[in-house]
Amino acid sequence: MRKVWALLGIFIFVAVAVPVRAESLRVTVFGDSLVQGYGLAQGEGLVPQLDQWAQAQGLDLTLSNAGVSGDTTAGGAARIDWTLADQPQGLIVLLGGNDMLRGLQPDQAEANLRRILQTTQGKGIEILLIGMQAPGNYGPEYKENFDAIYGDLAAEFNALLHRDAFAGIRAVAGTDPAAAQAYMQADNIHPNAKGVALNVAALGPVILQLAERISQEP
Repeated sequence: MRKVWALLGIFIFVAVAVPVRAESLRVTVFGDSLVQGYGLAQGEGLVPQLDQWAQAQGLDLTLSNAGVSGDTTAGGAARIDWTLADQPQGLIVLLGGNDMLRGLQPDQAEANLRRILQTTQGKGIEILLIGMQAPGNYGPEYKENFDAIYGDLAAEFNALLHRDAFAGIRAVAGTDPAAAQAYMQADNIHPNAKGVALNVAALGPVILQLAERISQEP
């Protein structure tokens, strides 16, 4: 009988002493070619570089790439339901670049993004919204209205916000197009691998906040 109690004591000690491995946080990255990894080799795009960054921080994320090249906010709104079918715990939204390239009206983009955020929030999924900065060639009013979309929606839905998808490149190159070219592909629309790395590093602190929010969910 003493042996039985001794073995039971050892079992209880081991069960308490060995920590249970926390479940990986499941996050879907939802967007256009900036998410899909257009023009980049495998492993150089936003999602794989973000995964590498997270691992280096000791952050256990399982990232899904839901990027579709050429997608607009309308396209994103049309596919958000089936994108969330696998029930991620977090959604990173990066859309709006193609709306700008086509000169679509900011109120249309805002309505489409609102549909995406409403659907996501309705499923209890934490949201990180990444903003886009409109160029000046459509005029100051267009730029002001477009740039404001992301902050307004983040406040409305209590979503985390990273205001500028190209913040990392801008931090190094400033407003000098010639300096920025070192971090862009030949089309001057998509970042190259070095540019993605800068943008991921700038995004990093908000990713940590997203992980914290997910971890606090019951």
